[in-house]
Amino acid sequence: MLGAALGGAVAAATGLPATEAHAASWQLKWSPSARSDGLGAFETVEDDRAHSHPAGHPHIFATGDNWRFNMHTVDRDTSTDRQRQEVTGLRTGAGSYLKWTEGQTWRLTYSMYIPSTLKATTTFTHIMQMKQPGAGTSPIVVQSLRRLNGVQTIELRLAIDDILVGRTNLDPLHDKWTDVDFQIKVGNGSAGSVRWILKNGSTTVVDKSRSGVDTFLADRVRPKWGIYRSLGDTSGSLQDTYLLLTNLRGYQLA
Repeated sequence: MLGAALGGAVAAATGLPATEAHAASWQLKWSPSARSDGLGAFETVEDDRAHSHPAGHPHIFATGDNWRFNMHTVDRDTSTDRQRQEVTGLRTGAGSYLKWTEGQTWRLTYSMYIPSTLKATTTFTHIMQMKQPGAGTSPIVVQSLRRLNGVQTIELRLAIDDILVGRTNLDPLHDKWTDVDFQIKVGNGSAGSVRWILKNGSTTVVDKSRSGVDTFLADRVRPKWGIYRSLGDTSGSLQDTYLLLTNLRGYQLA
């Protein structure tokens, strides 16, 4: 699905004129291996940063070709009304990592395994975020497991203006690998765009995009993966669980 194979998808995701989009191509910038790079694939690792559950360490680790994020009901973040086990950023070397800045267009592809124990909740449960680095910064994009009227869903939302990009039923994605294709043009005000694709095998479960949206706060945009969830759920869905990721790839449109 690289380069010219995307064709009009590039134009849809980036807002580029068709001729410019066809001339552009996705350049592979990041292709870590869990087996050989481990947690060195990421810019930072936020493993129980409040030291709430030492017996559970490590909560985040590489196992075979996968990265695993464990979450226990006793885990607490520094804000004790929530839980967080996440990694951030795309590291390319001992002292270097990719920086997503205004005007650039980036794409992430990977596979995720969501077990049936990782349920959608009535309050937030995020499994991917795009944020401005720094303490206390707000999210820009969130991929979340949200329970609506008793139904478990997975959704992508633009947090700055609270815009829903897409949503689909979570139940069919439990206990199997789901392929994720996420594209973002980093733009301030109405200069940004996103595209979100989920595939279950050869079946496209969701393919939604939004353009003319705000995808930039300041400095740069940095991806995050893992489990970040509120303890305020009222559905009884919180339990010990985990998330698996594999085949992480990062591309820049050039």
